[in-house]
Amino acid sequence: MHPMLNIAVRAARQAGNFIARSAEHVDRLTIESKAPNDFVTEVDRVAEQEIIQVIRKAYPDHAILAEESGVQKGKAEYQWIIDPLDGTTNFLHGFPQFAVSIAVQHRGRTEQAVVYNPISQELYTASRGSGAQLNGRRMRVAQRRHLDGALLGTGFPFRQKHHLETYLNTFKILFGEVADIRRAGSAALDLAYVAAGRLDGFWEFRLSPWDIAAGALLIQEAGGVITDFAGGDNYLESGNVIAGNIKLHPVILRKIRPQLPEEARR
Repeated sequence: MHPMLNIAVRAARQAGNFIARSAEHVDRLTIESKAPNDFVTEVDRVAEQEIIQVIRKAYPDHAILAEESGVQKGKAEYQWIIDPLDGTTNFLHGFPQFAVSIAVQHRGRTEQAVVYNPISQELYTASRGSGAQLNGRRMRVAQRRHLDGALLGTGFPFRQKHHLETYLNTFKILFGEVADIRRAGSAALDLAYVAAGRLDGFWEFRLSPWDIAAGALLIQEAGGVITDFAGGDNYLESGNVIAGNIKLHPVILRKIRPQLPEEARR
């Protein structure tokens, strides 16, 4: 295992253990609202600090971009992108679909990735050029070529409900052609599921970099494709994501692009 990936795994497990223990007494937690329908708890913040402490001990000069504490500049050409608890609303309701997500970038390119579900103890990892693994076993994306029979993942634009009509248009155009669609509430895990072949594809609007960065590398290293709505690689900036295997991804893209406003297609 690459040394940086080893540190990312250590940090994810440490934070995940804390999250799992905290899940047993959610009713005693302090909950704040960052924005409408966007919650943060003391667990998010403590888990993030646990991750940062592990990283800082090993790589004190590296930069960090974390959901709760923002940007911490560094002297090195590396940046760690952290979501300490992706799926906070699920966590607060005892719905066991949430994860720790950690990615490492070098000069803007993601090189290492970890997504960890502390409840199922499933650990998804990837190093650029070395493939992707689930609990140490190699992952590959599903090989479905057509929407017929496909299982897709998605996420509702709950933070930006003014995008709802556009989103519903994309949902309707896909729903009539696939076996089913899942909305489980953690984009990081949804992307990991695409990498593992559990979902055939995924699309969502306006995600944050920490929701996407690790899962994107998992998909790429599992043989899949992830792009923005223009078919390019600007997804970390736009937050617009389409993912799938090399055959199904362009099918999904062709279906939803006509439903999007012009600015979303760029």
